[in-house]
Amino acid sequence: MMSNSSAGESPIQRPLRRKSRWSTVILAVVILVPSCLAFGKKLAELISLAQGDADGVFAITPVVNYLLASLGFFFLFCWAILNGMFSDIEDPKRSFLETERMLDDERI
Repeated sequence: MMSNSSAGESPIQRPLRRKSRWSTVILAVVILVPSCLAFGKKLAELISLAQGDADGVFAITPVVNYLLASLGFFFLFCWAILNGMFSDIEDPKRSFLETERMLDDERI
């Protein structure tokens, strides 16, 4: 029995979707690993500053900026979940297409 995701797919589409998933994973790793390393370095500098090292003073501003921006995005994400923004992700697509169809009918 076929799953819903592969129902009606041709044999060519399945490997393409698999390649797309792998390319997404590779791209995520290429972006996330350097950014996590940079953040870790700044966090280590902040910790050394907290332990009394005067050389880490310049690390305060970037780390606080990272944390505030991350906290803001996290709260925005939580707000979207609580307001049902992710409950039906297909509805905006349908309403867009219906609006386009209505506008096209009005022109004729």
